[in-house]
Amino acid sequence: MTKSLQEKIVLVTGAGGGIGRATALAFAACGSKVVVSDIRTHAGQATIDAIRTMGGEALFIQADVTRSADVENMVGTAVEVYGRLDCAFNNAGINLGRASTTVRTEDEWDRIIAVNLKGVWLCLKYEILQMVAQGGGAIVNTSSTAGLIGNAGKPAYTASKHGVVGLTKTAALEFAKQGVRVNAVCPGAVGEGMDPALKAGNDALRQSLMNQYPMGRFARHEEVSATVIWLCSEAAAFITGQSIAVDGGRTVG
Repeated sequence: MTKSLQEKIVLVTGAGGGIGRATALAFAACGSKVVVSDIRTHAGQATIDAIRTMGGEALFIQADVTRSADVENMVGTAVEVYGRLDCAFNNAGINLGRASTTVRTEDEWDRIIAVNLKGVWLCLKYEILQMVAQGGGAIVNTSSTAGLIGNAGKPAYTASKHGVVGLTKTAALEFAKQGVRVNAVCPGAVGEGMDPALKAGNDALRQSLMNQYPMGRFARHEEVSATVIWLCSEAAAFITGQSIAVDGGRTVG
């Protein structure tokens, strides 16, 4: 348990599964009160149920992070219920699979950028406004190893995740003196991954991707959530504007 996170009010988007759910549970284990958000009501409620089963306190708010009104309501409701917002993990994102730069459709491009980049910006906007008003806070955005290096076959996803890294650095510089820290976590493939081909059981693709990881495996959700917890804690009080790779060495060289 990270004592500095006890009784903190934490918002996690994309918390209906994967990294988001693991992180929401990790915050709850630290004694935080967790505002769980997801576009999928059933999945978000399942995370709430898991937190309450372990004795934690949580609130679910359904939101589409591409919609300004939804995001403003999400942050506003969290503050209305709990009085403040200490930490946020902007994790909602999508991956529509592989299609080269010349094959990806315009609609697919727009959707990926809207969720993965615009969504993070909208969350930052309203979270930072609240945190500045209350005197500070800590935010972590989900980027990816695709935000640090090229990723053939995923032009929009890679562009969106590079954008998250740049947005993280910019927001960190803008609000450092007001006590708001902004960092990013950059996971490699995690568990089954977000790639539809991996979820469909493409063993050849799985082995090809795994060969890119010096540790010889993909990350566990809990390994990413542990990094998020640390970045939000007082142990990382002098860290802002950083993009931390959790990738088993993939981006080392």
